[in-house]
Amino acid sequence: MTTPVTIVGAGLGGLTLARVLHLHGIPVHIYEAEASAMERTQGRMLDIHDDSGQLALKDAGLYEAFCKLIHTGGQASRVLDRNGKVLLDEPDDGTGGRPEVNRGDLRGILLDSLPPATIQWGKKLASADAHSDGRHQLTFADGSSVRTKLLVGADGAWSKVRPLLSDAVPRYVGTSFIEAHLRDADARHPATAEAVGGGTLFALAPGKGIFAHREPESVLHAYIALNRSAEWFAAIDFSDAPAAVARIAAEFSGWAPDLTALITDADTPPVLRMLHTLPNDHRWERLPGVTLVGDAAHLMPPAGDGANLAMLDGAELGKAIAARPDDVEAALAAYEAALFPRSQSAAIGAHQILELCLGERAPISLVEFFNGMRGPERG
Repeated sequence: MTTPVTIVGAGLGGLTLARVLHLHGIPVHIYEAEASAMERTQGRMLDIHDDSGQLALKDAGLYEAFCKLIHTGGQASRVLDRNGKVLLDEPDDGTGGRPEVNRGDLRGILLDSLPPATIQWGKKLASADAHSDGRHQLTFADGSSVRTKLLVGADGAWSKVRPLLSDAVPRYVGTSFIEAHLRDADARHPATAEAVGGGTLFALAPGKGIFAHREPESVLHAYIALNRSAEWFAAIDFSDAPAAVARIAAEFSGWAPDLTALITDADTPPVLRMLHTLPNDHRWERLPGVTLVGDAAHLMPPAGDGANLAMLDGAELGKAIAARPDDVEAALAAYEAALFPRSQSAAIGAHQILELCLGERAPISLVEFFNGMRGPERG
């Protein structure tokens, strides 16, 4: 196959696809909106699942490099109530199938595995248009354009490629996260560091919660969750960090100070992350020469599956194309036939996890879920 594959987006899904295609000798061009790989911090921890993300990394020939990135102890989980009472404490015993790595480091090994000329940086896609000859034209914000016979949208939640295939638009789910960090936490905030533990913290109540994760170098990365309308958040001026922090912290009045310190004592300004999703059963009719991977194809609440599914999508699509180099349409059809039920099942599960975390029975509902995952043999 000599027809190059054009990928929009150099996230984990697009990079995994490019790497698998590269291993099979299929030419790839990636167009990425960011000016460089270092334009913004890629950090935060990801749990990479043995039934999805790890399989993709094996297909990409990068599993051994991935293993060197694993953050020991990062799979630990604990659930607390609003008073700081520990309801469940699961240490990382090294036997789980979801080891933690830093997103930026993971992206780094994918970037390093590709020829330098693979990615054109600073190419923000303005529009994607279909032409009668079966090609698709990409027009970029800088005024340049290219045409391609085989296009893959790996450009995330607000994909500019998706409208070629689907009228679906992400919708707000009624929950938002406010992101913050505490640095040098063990020395400066020992009680909060102790509450978070060695891995992931879930401090929950109906309609609200504090999610936090321990990262290397004594960093605590927190997401403060609230079930509130878009209008409620719009009334908060997040450019005024002290006022925004005070407004969010007021929603957690009466909570244990060791927990609310993740809001009030953060070293970074609060960043609003509104959760949007595509329909659970999002799919499209086969259109020659174009398909989607990752959040462009299946946007769902954060439940640990997003990065894993994106990488699995990329690997599966790359293998499908490599297996049918003379019949790309058959390759895309086979990929999508597996993609749609896989992503629908994951999306349903992600919404269920969000309900377990912030629904009327939180935090007990999440404790019961974790206990069910443990199985009776572990008590």
